[in-house]
Amino acid sequence: MDTEPTLSFPVIRGVQARREYYVAMWSLRMMRQISIFNEDELPPELRAQRILSKGRIPEMAGYVLNNPDDYVFSALTVSIDSKVDFEALGDQDKLGILKVPMDAKFIINDGQHRRAAIISALEQRPELAHETIAVVFFLDIGLERCQQMFADLNRHAIRPSRSISLLYDHRNDKAKLAKLVILKSRFYKEIVDMEKSSLAPRSRKLFTLSAFYNACADLVEGLATGDLNADAKLAREFWEEVAFHFPAWTQVKDGRMPASEVREGFIHSHGIALQAIGKAGNALLKAHPKGWKPKLASLEKIDWSRANAKVWEGRALIGGKVSKVTTNVILTTNVIKQALGLPLEESEKKVEAASRQRDKK
Repeated sequence: MDTEPTLSFPVIRGVQARREYYVAMWSLRMMRQISIFNEDELPPELRAQRILSKGRIPEMAGYVLNNPDDYVFSALTVSIDSKVDFEALGDQDKLGILKVPMDAKFIINDGQHRRAAIISALEQRPELAHETIAVVFFLDIGLERCQQMFADLNRHAIRPSRSISLLYDHRNDKAKLAKLVILKSRFYKEIVDMEKSSLAPRSRKLFTLSAFYNACADLVEGLATGDLNADAKLAREFWEEVAFHFPAWTQVKDGRMPASEVREGFIHSHGIALQAIGKAGNALLKAHPKGWKPKLASLEKIDWSRANAKVWEGRALIGGKVSKVTTNVILTTNVIKQALGLPLEESEKKVEAASRQRDKK
């Protein structure tokens, strides 16, 4: 190997499943300089990786560019389809130099989108070239092993719930608003689950953070001032006033009624209703910025019972089951806006007309 041109870089040697692997720290510039074997033209059974989804690259590159001081990328996992030479440093058996033939193929087992995003970000911000990313190298022993590595690396990759993603997201202003409203409210702090995006039958919570996020975002649309505390104060006042008109919510908060019983019996205790109330509330705050509170009393005039199929079937319910699709949110919003004496927007009228037309068929 010494007579052949090689690529050399410092690594730490480790062992997994009785196989050697190597961990290196590569500069981002090397992501562009090192040739990665492109499998896109091969059929799936001959590839070791899924095809690169180019639509994901701008968003991931934007993440790096927009957060240069605190972006985070996990290590890439790469297979090398060649014999390599590890030269230990002195009497160290784990630290050394890995020498790889220049004609070796590097195949990414995990991280191809991260690499593509890094290359894209470098084109717009070359100064990132000297920053680094960890790369874990395995020695490739054939296509079958590479494919198995891909399957194993993704086998236990479970996407976190939307609620916990929002809870831990400190860049999203709408998420910060929703969290501030909940955490500053003695009422909602007790009935909103901050971690789960779907509630178990025995959950003592009524809503999820993800549902409350949608409702708060729609509530302040076009009203947010940019002052987070002021916007959260307005939203908190609105939602606490709304809660006053749903006694069942208070009974759940106080432990006098099971949350499951309320969710099973009423539409108002589901995310679709919360979002629809937020949408209608947005129109209410715009139309009556000073006198909106008394008008929320009309929420009590609506028959929120799930058994009221005449109102809710085809709106909040499809075949008796709650539906969260956009059209159903709008149709549910229409019921609330009409109860509050608010006019429907043209887009809402069109959805309403289309729904009535379907009902006639």
